[in-house]
Amino acid sequence: MSALADRPEQWPVLETHDLHRDGWVVALRADTVRRPEGGDEAPFRRIVLEHPGAVVVLAVDDDDQVVLLRQYRHAAGHRFVELPAGLVDHPGEEPVDVARRELAEEAGLAAESWTDLGTSWSSPGISAERIHHFLARGLTDVGRGDFEVEHEEADMEVFRAPFADLVAAVLAGDVTDGPLVIAVLKAHAAGLVGPGLPA
Repeated sequence: MSALADRPEQWPVLETHDLHRDGWVVALRADTVRRPEGGDEAPFRRIVLEHPGAVVVLAVDDDDQVVLLRQYRHAAGHRFVELPAGLVDHPGEEPVDVARRELAEEAGLAAESWTDLGTSWSSPGISAERIHHFLARGLTDVGRGDFEVEHEEADMEVFRAPFADLVAAVLAGDVTDGPLVIAVLKAHAAGLVGPGLPA
């Protein structure tokens, strides 16, 4: 393991109680925590957003056009340019299988090849959400099956844009959705899509 690598660690939790739990996949709790070697230091409180994890799919066609969504996000008060994505909310389901399902449900597409771009933690100071990033190539239309869109997804626009233009938009700060930014920059840095942009 690299000296720069993150590592798992769990500090003692003295007390925990739910702030909000309604049966949905996400819940909010308060933990009273102490440092393992804290001595006489008083325990402290941390708020934790429980989250099952998510996937995001950088789906790129044979012309290096990226499949994108334009979707309203209430918490941020913005309509974002995003990638197909979804929750890992079925017990035992592998992230790549979730990615396949979400690509079909949100964009009506299947992919021939899948490349794991790694994972990232969205906001580890408060959230347990871990996002799995995938690159999907060899796209074919399959339709959405019996998936019915509702709420924000019913107002979602699906479109395509050149990968090079998307990289430029990310670097310019015009496109700011975190999972999209990470997936695009990882694929770009690794040279996995198209000729890339000049340095």
